[in-house]
This record gives sequence, C-alpha cells and structure tokens, in this order.
Amino acid sequence: MTTYKIVNPATGKTEREFPEATDAEIQAAVDRAHQAFGGWRASGQEDRVALLNRVAELYAERKDELAAIITREMGKPVAQARGEIDIVVSIYRYYAANGPKFLVDEELEVAGGGSAVVRKEGIGALLGIMPWNFPYYQVARFAAPNLMLGNTILLKHAPQCPESALAMERIFAEAGAPDGTYVNLFATNEQVSTIIADPRVQGVSLTGSERAGSAVAEQAGRHLKKVVLELGGSDPFLVLQPEDLDKTVKYAVTGRFGNAGQACNAAKRIIVLDEHYDAFVDKFTAAVGTVVPGDPSDPSTFMGPLSSAGAVETLAAQIEDAVAKGATVLAGGRRIDREGAWYEPTVLTGVEPGMRAFEEELFGPAAVIYRVSSEDEAVELANNTPYGLGAAIQCADEDRALEIASRLDTGMVYINQAEGSAAELPFGGVKRSGIGRELGKYGMEEFVNKKLVRVKRR
Repeated sequence: MTTYKIVNPATGKTEREFPEATDAEIQAAVDRAHQAFGGWRASGQEDRVALLNRVAELYAERKDELAAIITREMGKPVAQARGEIDIVVSIYRYYAANGPKFLVDEELEVAGGGSAVVRKEGIGALLGIMPWNFPYYQVARFAAPNLMLGNTILLKHAPQCPESALAMERIFAEAGAPDGTYVNLFATNEQVSTIIADPRVQGVSLTGSERAGSAVAEQAGRHLKKVVLELGGSDPFLVLQPEDLDKTVKYAVTGRFGNAGQACNAAKRIIVLDEHYDAFVDKFTAAVGTVVPGDPSDPSTFMGPLSSAGAVETLAAQIEDAVAKGATVLAGGRRIDREGAWYEPTVLTGVEPGMRAFEEELFGPAAVIYRVSSEDEAVELANNTPYGLGAAIQCADEDRALEIASRLDTGMVYINQAEGSAAELPFGGVKRSGIGRELGKYGMEEFVNKKLVRVKRR
C-alpha cells in the first residue's frame, strides 16, 4: 500500500501517489546529510545568511503555487495558505538577519586569569518529523535556525504532504544549498526508527501527536539523542473582563475555527466568567453560525474541510460521546453530507470529566464553553489538563491579566488577543505538550554545541 499520496479532503479523491524510499535510499540520504555537515559547519556565516535569504525570496515568489499545493493536500483555505507562506518568509528572513548575533561568542568571567568563551556550533545531521496541519511553517521553524547554526537537515514530512515536501526540497536546491544540506525523505515508520538509531544523526525534532512524540522520545532516549517535541494542546481562552465583547468573540472564532480548528494552539476550551457568560455564548454561537464550510480554493472561504476522513471520524466520535453523556450542542454537531472530509462548526456546553471532549484534544472545528464563578475557578479549570501549550486571556486590566498569566501552567500566554505565532517569539509548551522551544533566539539554543574555549595566560 502506498503511504505517501495526495487525497484531496475537499473531494475525497486520490490525486497522486508517491513511492516510499527504499532502505538503500534512506542510508544514502543519511550519508549525504552527514557528509554535508563538515562543509556546512565550516562555511562562513555570510553563506548561511545568503541561503536563508534566497530561500525566503523563492517562497515569496512562489506563494500562489505553494499555497495551492497545501490546499489540495490538506484542505487549508487558500487565503490562509498564503498567510502561512508569509510567516514562513518572515522566519527565514528573521534568522538570516538575527542569526549572526545569536552566534556571537559569549565571554565568561574567569577567576584564574586568562579568558574563556562559549562558542555556539552545530552538532550534525538532524531528523525533522513534521505534521500536515501547517506543512511549510512547521518545517521553517525547525530548518531555519538549525541551518543557521551549521546543522544539516533530514526531513520526513507527513504522508499526506508529499508534494509540498518535494517543493521545499526543490526550493533549497535552487537557492544553492550544498548537496545533503536539506534532504527530503519519504520514509516509513520503521525506517524512521533506523534513522534515529543511526550514529550519524545527532538529534530529532518532532511536531505531532502525543503518541508519536512518546514513541520518538523513547527511541531517541535509547540512543542518547537530543529531542525537541511540539505535541498536543488543549489551550484555554479565558474571558474574564473583556473590554470589547464583540472583539473578544471575533478572537475566539478565529482562534478556534481557523484552519478548521486543526492547530495545536487553537482556542479549544473557552472559559467564561459567570457575569459575561450568557452574552458571550449568545454572540459566539451566532458568529459560529455564520461560518459556512466551503471550497478551500475560493479566496473568500474561511473554513474548508478537515484534513482527512479519519480526522472527521475521530472528531465525530468525541462529540457523539459527549452528547451521549449529557453535553449540549448549541451549533453544528454533525457531519456534512458531501464527498470529502467535512464537519459542521460546532459549539458544545455542559462538557464534564468522564467525557472524551473533556479529557482529549479536539483537533477540529469544535469549541467547548465552560462557565466559571471566579478567576480562581477559571485558573483551576485552565490548568486541569495534561497539556500545557498556550493560553489566551481577555481582560481589560493588564496588571490583573499578567497576574493570572503567572498562574497558568503553559509555555505561552497571549493577553487581549488570540494566540498566534511570530518568528521572534518562542513557541513551545510544558507537561505533555512537549519539550524544548522553537522560534526566536531560543530556536537556536536546542541542537547546539555550547563549546567552552578556555585560554590560560602565561
């Protein structure tokens, strides 16, 4: 059975299939990346800057072409796909502009005289295992900082994103990346295990499910390899003292239903203080009712299909379980009867412990709203999850919001906005949401050799 293929989620039709790599091809790819590391680490910073800037230019030049690819592959509305290209361009340009200063030697004070510095260097070939929901962005935030460090990249993309995977490899080749600096792999899970075990590979970065992260971390640990994991999230969106309720509703809708709700840091649990609950629910439900799933290739479409029939099956089962156990559906809650992977934008209330919708991440267009009587109850509920990726707080009193932020068990907090991402801002979580950080200067501090160089004066 062919694993790597394009099944257009808007139609359910298989459009193209791609052959998996042979074991010999995998070994050759690993060797190319390993051999390339020696030359790439010895390259001047100006060469790395030039590569990243040229990669950014090619993404910008091909924005429409690249956007159309992922619209076919995973159903992202084309306007949002173009927006994804824009942030990718900003990431490569950010590391081109700031990477050199992140690599400046750090001078240390030494008691015994002489000098000591910490020098930041790459560590070797790295394996990136990337997901389908943001096919270009997820790769950029792994590849850009590590190429700037002098590492080389082996990239295993999601099986439903083969065309975008090849498009990225082609961009690096055309940008002038030395052979082996960036290598795409159509690898099987068994081959991934072999790559992780290979002593020529020095680290692994995975963005994906908690299950996949656990498996990769176990394999990497067995072989003493560094890992960065960006996994699931069940991010709270706290409505405490909104200055503008209509704007808060807009943030909640875009934060939950953008990319059909298929984002790890989407606003999955909306927690509303009692005094604002009824008004918020009325306005939010009405706004969700205006979200009509449509053709993702139409620039006016906000929400398209889910990524696959399997994604629909999982979400439907979670919602059906909640309803059977007493939850209330205020909007949506049904599959859409058409070819492809379609589900209605859904609003749930009355979700309680013991329901799958309470315990699990809902990776699709379904928002759960909770009523709380106090800020303390809001914080307690927000933290009552095995995940700890991000959170959003809507509160006109900034000092109060900052105090609430300090009590949340998350890696990121956004105040008076929806959660988001930017090249300069670190991205990552705590608890079962992952290990490590990407983006910003912290994205260059993971797969790095912080080498001490000590000089003793005579």
